[in-house]
Amino acid sequence: MAYIGFARVSTNQQDLTLQLDTLKSAGCDPIFHGKQSGTSDENKAKLTELINYARKGDVILVTKLDRLGRSLKSVLSTIEYIHQKGATIKSLDGVIDTSNQSPFAKAMVNLIGTFAQLERDLIVSRTSEGRNAAMKAGTHFGRPQILKEQARNRIKAELSENSASINQLAQQYKVSRTTIRRIRDE
Repeated sequence: MAYIGFARVSTNQQDLTLQLDTLKSAGCDPIFHGKQSGTSDENKAKLTELINYARKGDVILVTKLDRLGRSLKSVLSTIEYIHQKGATIKSLDGVIDTSNQSPFAKAMVNLIGTFAQLERDLIVSRTSEGRNAAMKAGTHFGRPQILKEQARNRIKAELSENSASINQLAQQYKVSRTTIRRIRDE
């Protein structure tokens, strides 16, 4: 029997250190980890690597159940794959331990997964509402524009008059040809 850890954060801006330290303290070796969305192909690859590594009697440790995936379906299918290998899952926050196979314990796993999905859906909903409100208020999302409106208008004029090529304008304004094309197509 081995303790195998799995840690995941959703973005590159988030830090794995706390999860990794917690899993090391719990005796995990190895620890599979990554910085990716729960729905990304990278996450699926890491989970597949973990599942392929697991052996009968191993215990997969996570800090929280939602580290296994972002949706109820993905969490439950991951649990099922791990069980098919003869391993069990335990969360270090004490919420889940699948070594207990009683009907009540199985129902508890489904219930916890349902609440994890609900929390995820609420976060997405609130984020969308906030983003929409900010856009209505005039907030610009994404990278700031390199060229001011005046320069953009000059570029459009030069392109419409055929007085300069896309390559020439890109060199003159020190931007990519793609930027010039986007300005042309506005």
